[in-house]
Amino acid sequence: MSDAPVKTPPRILIVAGSDSSGGAGIQADIKTVTMLGGYAMTAITALTAQNSVGVQGVEPVSADFVAAQIDSCLSDIGADAVKIGMLGSPQVVEAVAGRLHGTGLPIVLDPVMVATSGAQLAADETVAAMREHLFPIASLLTPNLPELARLMNTELSDRESIHTASGLLVGTTGCSVLTKGGHGEGERIEDLFVPVEGRWAEFDDPRIETQHTHGTGCTLSSAIATLLGHGVPMEHAVRLARKFVRAAIRNAPGFGAGHGPLGHQAVRSLD
Repeated sequence: MSDAPVKTPPRILIVAGSDSSGGAGIQADIKTVTMLGGYAMTAITALTAQNSVGVQGVEPVSADFVAAQIDSCLSDIGADAVKIGMLGSPQVVEAVAGRLHGTGLPIVLDPVMVATSGAQLAADETVAAMREHLFPIASLLTPNLPELARLMNTELSDRESIHTASGLLVGTTGCSVLTKGGHGEGERIEDLFVPVEGRWAEFDDPRIETQHTHGTGCTLSSAIATLLGHGVPMEHAVRLARKFVRAAIRNAPGFGAGHGPLGHQAVRSLD
């Protein structure tokens, strides 16, 4: 047995909903954090009955109990970074923001508003609460194209309009933005990283033809948060997290009749 000191894993607090099928939400987040060498903690905002073909039921968690979960984690274990996903109500948004304000932690906010199917997952009041209370304390937003269009109240008709909207979102929120291009058309996926300061970065990769993409957004944002917790600079964290997601897609186990889960467990390392 080696006498070398054990490296302390970064502590990642995940605030999101639970996916009973294990493909997305808290379950995908925990797998991602663990595979990337982090220690995962959770504040669950909703319980869902769902699988690869859809959501069969949702049981929201009260704002007070979400706040209690955050308090339990931060008062004892502490945290090095935070990932926020599905929130569900303005009350939960305000409770989460109240607990995280002033902590100075890197916060990756995946503004879950539009499902892959196109279904609206957040009411206008919840989006407004995120804009008022969470965007000012977030380090990075990770909207997909429909979410970016909704946030900026605009149509994204081409590459130029996506670039413009992304830049305006950074300017109005004061946090960095990673616009995910998976909802776009064509054989390649183009993601755009716009930092608060510094140069923009574009990521362009061939689209992986598969139906097994459940939880890609959750996985990406949790991977970025974990890497930030390790002390990786944000642009490089985005680059490595995208690599992680693509490897997990390629190693999907093929479960489910619909949009199946990723293969987080098959990803061993990132260079």
